[in-house]
Amino acid sequence: MYARSSTISAQPSSIDDGLEYLRDEVMPKLPQIDGWVGLSLMADRSTGRCIATTAWESDAALQGSRGRVQSLRDGLARGLGGRVDLVEEWEIAALHRDHPAGDSACARCTWVQLDPDRLDRLIDTFKMEVLPQTEMIDGFCSASLFVDRATGRAVGATVWSSRDAMDANREQMNRIRGAATQRVGANVLEVAEFDLAFAHLRVPEMA
Repeated sequence: MYARSSTISAQPSSIDDGLEYLRDEVMPKLPQIDGWVGLSLMADRSTGRCIATTAWESDAALQGSRGRVQSLRDGLARGLGGRVDLVEEWEIAALHRDHPAGDSACARCTWVQLDPDRLDRLIDTFKMEVLPQTEMIDGFCSASLFVDRATGRAVGATVWSSRDAMDANREQMNRIRGAATQRVGANVLEVAEFDLAFAHLRVPEMA
């Protein structure tokens, strides 16, 4: 499974309009593209930073969708009153769902950089150490790990039932993250928190 994430600098006041555009204009067109299996949008309503992610059943589907998705992405950026800052493509290395994400769900993302030769060790550590600890925390909904094998860049995301749940586990997750990244020799580039504003995913369990 593969994914494409698009970071958009939106106007905070336009996020609801952008979500309406996503539901009315983008979602009806995505099922027409071969290999599409999901879409999510994370939003930081204070800064306007949004990350739209599409999921694809194969690398061939990911590559084959590039042209058709570009116009949808540009339209979404206009709907959000902003611009596309960054487009990245990933292998989905792990995905685990424990509970469905509701309307109040939030997400925490951690971007890391490490030697590409250590990516398999990172994936194993995520599956065997990070996930078992994380899913025991109140409010946990799901977790995923995306990797770029060429660059050694990766991003892990955890989804929580509410902002309160995510706030309550911040220190505990800091400890889990610190131990895991130290063990595999990964440098943490950024940790960011978002509202999970939209999620329509048919990606199978991969943990």
